[in-house]
Amino acid sequence: MATNMSCRPPAKATSNGVFQGDNPINFALPLLIVQICLVLVVTRSLAFLLKPLRQPRVIAEIAGGILLGPSALGRNKQYLHSIFPAESLTVLDTVANLGLLFFLFLVGLELDLKALRHTGKKVLSIAAAGISLPFALGVGTSFVLRATISKGVDAGPFLVFMGVALSITAFPVLARILAELKLLTTDVGRMAMSAAAVNDVAAWILLALAIALSGTGRSPIIALWVFLCGFGFVLCSSLIAPPIFRWMARRCPEGEPVNEMYVCATLAAVLAAGFVTDAIGIHALFGAFIMGILIPKEGPFASALVDKVEDLVSGLFLPLYFVSSGLKTDVATIRGLQSWGLLVLVIVTACLGKIAGTIAVSLCCRMPVREAVALGFLMNSKGLVELIVLNIGKERKVLNDQTFAIMILMALFTTFITTPIVIAVYKPAKRKSKGDNYKYRTIHQNAELRMLVCFHSTSNIPTMINLVEASRGTTEKREGLCVYAMHLMELTERSSAILMVHKARKNGRPFWNKALASGSNQVIVAFEAFGQLSRVFVRPMTAISAMSDIHEDICTSAERKRAAIIILPFHKHQRLDGTLESSRSEFGTVNRKVLEHAPCSVGILVDRGLGGTAQVSASNFSSIITVPFFGGCDDREALSYGARMAEHPGITLVAIRFLFHPGTQEDTITLDPHTNPNSSLDENSLAEFKNKTSQSSSVKFEEIAVRNAAEAIEIIREYHHCSMFVVGRKPEGEIAIELSPRIEFPELGPVGSLLTSPGFPTAASVLVVQQYQPGSFSNSQDIS
Repeated sequence: MATNMSCRPPAKATSNGVFQGDNPINFALPLLIVQICLVLVVTRSLAFLLKPLRQPRVIAEIAGGILLGPSALGRNKQYLHSIFPAESLTVLDTVANLGLLFFLFLVGLELDLKALRHTGKKVLSIAAAGISLPFALGVGTSFVLRATISKGVDAGPFLVFMGVALSITAFPVLARILAELKLLTTDVGRMAMSAAAVNDVAAWILLALAIALSGTGRSPIIALWVFLCGFGFVLCSSLIAPPIFRWMARRCPEGEPVNEMYVCATLAAVLAAGFVTDAIGIHALFGAFIMGILIPKEGPFASALVDKVEDLVSGLFLPLYFVSSGLKTDVATIRGLQSWGLLVLVIVTACLGKIAGTIAVSLCCRMPVREAVALGFLMNSKGLVELIVLNIGKERKVLNDQTFAIMILMALFTTFITTPIVIAVYKPAKRKSKGDNYKYRTIHQNAELRMLVCFHSTSNIPTMINLVEASRGTTEKREGLCVYAMHLMELTERSSAILMVHKARKNGRPFWNKALASGSNQVIVAFEAFGQLSRVFVRPMTAISAMSDIHEDICTSAERKRAAIIILPFHKHQRLDGTLESSRSEFGTVNRKVLEHAPCSVGILVDRGLGGTAQVSASNFSSIITVPFFGGCDDREALSYGARMAEHPGITLVAIRFLFHPGTQEDTITLDPHTNPNSSLDENSLAEFKNKTSQSSSVKFEEIAVRNAAEAIEIIREYHHCSMFVVGRKPEGEIAIELSPRIEFPELGPVGSLLTSPGFPTAASVLVVQQYQPGSFSNSQDIS
């Protein structure tokens, strides 16, 4: 009786409170809240600690689950019985599997079967080798395990489960590793992503077979019925669901909120599909995964579903599944020389099959050795699907505690070693461009202008395109301008960040490529129209990185594309009342890092609607550009850019040179006689400018003497009606010294800060230019 009195009340969800004498953790809901909070703290802390090692978050979540389980903290029985008592595990597993069900729905959304149809023979060969050889070695290893630590288990299901567990490649984990290492747009990255997608589909088919074989019924007819019913479910879903989802997607126009009824109906269909597949006997996860695959990927409907589901599921519920796995993992069961030897055998077999098979086929396809080795280790990464396979195997009594612990440690080890080994053997970002091919790192009048234009969102597009149009010069210069349009996309911990991978894999192809043409992509439509109408060479690029190092992608791309100037949007945008409002302060940090490390000139564009809020055709383009000139290399670059723009028939250029002419002693400041050591270079640049533009009616050049900065500001105010100011970031000379205390944003410099200040009356956009100076940047030649 005493033992029964100590048991927790099993049925009650909530307590009456501590003042009524109840202990909250003896009730289901408060205990679940404590468990979720503890899991989040541990897994997020481990992810923070592992971040310097560039490990994917799945490593921290698997390790956190093991840490909270009987392998570490769970060795304290009081902790285990208080926080994770046996009677609470059913609730925990239910919530974890519900979160996992919706997460697998998101994984299905990420997987585009249409892309797999166009997979080349090389990728299919690599994927086939990456599945077949590990599967065969997994089957071979299962005989050793059955003869030692897994005696008595059914041979058929055990063979299949071991083969599947060793042959899996984690598609989401691989994509995040590739993005972290900046390999998404390389040949290795594209090859790995395509092969992993094929591998993912094959793994789910093999897992369905394994589950069908592992049923408790002894008759093989039952397993056949399970498999056939599962196939029938997939076939019926493929015929019924897509037309309904397409109908919903058509009724969700771009730019408008998605009807809540459609979202609820889709999520209900996911749950219903999970119920059907669970009733069939092939696990509820399959139904959710199939529903995700069948939803059309084009349009806002899929994105809306991701936004509604993702954060709650992947941030809150999914870590519970890793802890649920960790609570079943007891490393202490691996005892003795035999068990540890079997662990080494499983790890070596897993690595040998996946890596050797991939490398062998890659070399046969004439890939370089370093790329083949990197691809082999990338394909060896494991993740969530591996845990799903192992947990289902343990639930079906196919894997015992010791085998389960060995397989969990194998998955952890193989994924952990992927990043450091790939970094060691393959470093494409470190390669230098050939100096002979990169001659013009600044703007030159008689050379092709190569621009790397960066943008964060579609709101930047009209002004960026109009700036490119202004930079085009005369219509005769058909090959005088080459534009690389780079979309800056942040790689977050959200699982939907993997959706951006598909865009990055198309990096470097023309915008009018049929594989890219979709009405939902406004960026493609805008640049396609501009490139064709203006006869300008335009190439798309995508940079997907964390905000802390996305500047490396920008600088590396500029180096490889031999850009003369990088154009970056300012991190503030204009509100309706004319004031500037911060979009994201992190972009300001990115701009400053690019200014520090850029291998060419840089322009920061403060967007106030150059040419209006829409793209302007070449025949209708008309703008007044004002270039204040104080002196220095940055002002010379701004003047050179202005001269380039003045060649456009629709542009009028006003260049103002400010000369310091002190009046009384009170108006002057104490100056170093060498305040502007580059005065001779300024004179030469101005002379060349006047010589080239002397016959042009669209260029106006003035020299104005001022006594102090206040007079210079008043003169600049007179030109506030122009379309855009082009200024140097670090002007030199006496007037510039007086303006320096006015700097609000270091990346804009004194004149740029003045023109963007709330008290300055102008609606003109501002382009702040920094000229590349050889040897002045720490990593101008070798950007990591």
